[in-house]
This record gives sequence, structure tokens and C-alpha cells, in this order.
Amino acid sequence: MVYLSPMFDLPPADEPFTFDELQKAARNHGLPLEAMRYDITPAGLHYLLIHFDIPVTDAASWRLAIGGNVDQPLSLSLDDIRSRPVRTLAVTMECAGNGRVRMPNRKQSQPWIVEAVGTAEWTGTPLAGVLADAGVKPDSVELVFSGVDRGVQGDVEQDYERALTIEEAMRDDVMLVWAMNGQSLLPQHGAPLRLIVPGWYGMASVKWLNRIEAVTEPFQGYQQAVAYRVQAHEDDPGEPLDRIKVRALMAPPGIVEFPSTRRIVDAGSVRLTGRAWSGFAPIVRVEVGVDGSWHEADLDPAPGPYAWQAWSSTWQAERGEHLLSCRATDAAGNTQPLEPFWNVQGMANNYVQTVPVTVR
Repeated sequence: MVYLSPMFDLPPADEPFTFDELQKAARNHGLPLEAMRYDITPAGLHYLLIHFDIPVTDAASWRLAIGGNVDQPLSLSLDDIRSRPVRTLAVTMECAGNGRVRMPNRKQSQPWIVEAVGTAEWTGTPLAGVLADAGVKPDSVELVFSGVDRGVQGDVEQDYERALTIEEAMRDDVMLVWAMNGQSLLPQHGAPLRLIVPGWYGMASVKWLNRIEAVTEPFQGYQQAVAYRVQAHEDDPGEPLDRIKVRALMAPPGIVEFPSTRRIVDAGSVRLTGRAWSGFAPIVRVEVGVDGSWHEADLDPAPGPYAWQAWSSTWQAERGEHLLSCRATDAAGNTQPLEPFWNVQGMANNYVQTVPVTVR
């Protein structure tokens, strides 16, 4: 039997948060875990990561340029894009740095615990149709997506840019989107136009998108070749991140104690609920742990190929202090680990969540 410490979701005691981390935590925000009870996350509760600054944009004058190694360069207005075939898709998006804060000797970045996630209904048009109109040449290997948010990272001044292979970009569910939950994109969520890459960590879904370029060599920009990689040590080039690792989270039961986050419930039958998702394969199993003893939860039908799946379980709660946890397994055989794994940037840590509970 494995018993997880009540301090499991806290940073090491000898590594307090820095001023820069606190400033980032105030600027960005995670999903309040009780909001997982919404099938679709309200826009104001969806996790948010702003890499550089939020640019001030004007939808009326916005243009998307598609160029590089194409037959027919395009310059499209927002109205041009909105006139194309429309699709709405529910997508669970998660930040690649989710879980970073539990790592010892962590890199100074956004101090996520487990809350950097949300599920929205995104409305837009499939990217593949726009690419077909531009005529991406056969010797192209990648598409580079650029946003207008600009800043400095690693001593490099840059626009935020990421790339996808041609094959990945041509998936029919990769979209140019202008609406979130039936409303125009909010400024912080990439207005007026952004990319959505279902199943991938959020870094791929470039916001404030204004340029797409077909290239004949793999893109070596900072956000591709340096950032968002799993590195064993500083000199390790690392492995690039792409699809979201399997994870389950619990909506904390009962009521919360303030200023701590400990949960308080009454003895007796307690319904536990949460969500599970994976970018690799459908969820096939969720287990709920009580003080390290695991049992299988009930799974609701999946609402779509890229949206989180609801789970539930009934706990016969007895008076005292308890530690609840949950873990998911997907159809590819991936299961969440009990402990985080160390890597330089603190990426893709899908370790098991724990929720300390007092039963009265």
C-alpha cells in the first residue's frame, strides 16, 4: 500500500516562491477545481497563460498572412476566414507546465500545481482548407505559426512562434478559431484569431495569430528548439512536447477551510466527482484512492474525442483525517505516476493529485 503525504501537492519547504513566480501567478490563473463540475468551462474560469504581453488588436483591420513555400500567398481578413466552413469542437486544453510546483530545484516559471486546464467549445474553420487554397508545396516539412505577442526569452527578442509538421497541421480538427463558448474570443484568449490543436499541450495553440509560413527545413525558433522540451539536464537538447499526458482530477468535496485549502465533509456517504483526459487515447479507467487504498470509479460516456470525461465514485467517509486521490489510465496503457519526475523545465508532470479531507 502506498500512502501519499498530505504535503504531496505543496512545494518543498526549503524552496519558497519567488517574487517573479508570485507575479506570474497573479497575472495568469488556473481553473478553480470545483469548476470541473461544468461540462464546458466558462471563459473566465478556463486556465490562462500569457507568455509575453496581451497585444491590443483590432478585428476590423486584422489580417492573416499565409506565405513561405506555397503556390499562392494569401492575406485574409477575419471576415474572409469567418465566411469559410464553420465547425465547433469541445477541446480540453492543458498547460505543459502543469504540475511544475512540486519539483525540487524547480525552474523559475509559472508555478502551476494541477489547475492549468479547462474545456471550451471553440468555433472556427479547419486549417486544412485554408492551406489547400494557398497550395503548400510538396517539399514543405513544417508550418510556422506566429502571434503578435512579442517579448524576450533566453536573451532572444522574438514573436511567439511554434511549428507543426504538415501532416499534423492538415488534421481536420486543427482549426483557426474566432469564438470561445459561443462568444468572440476575449483579448487574453487570443482575440481576434488563434490556432487550436486538439490533444496537444496549450503551447501549440498559438494566440493572436497573424502569420503562417510553410518552410522546407524544421523550425528552430526558441519556443520550438529550446522551450517546451523535457530535458534531463541543462545541456540535454531534450525531447519536444506534443500530446497531453493522461490525467484525472477531483473536484474537491465538501466545503473549504479558509485560509488553508483543506476540505471538510460530514461522515457518511460522500459523492466524489472529477474529470479525466488524455491526448494519446480515450480514457478507459479512473481509480479513486482513500489513504492509499484504490478502487475503480464509474466513467460517463466520452462527450467527444478531445473533451474531458466525467467520473464519479461514492465514499463511505469515517470521522478523522483522510487523503483522497485519483488516477487515470488511457487506452494506450498510460497511467499516471504517484510522484512527479524531475526535468529542467518542469514539463508534463501528470502525477497523481491528492486532496486532504477532514471528516466530521
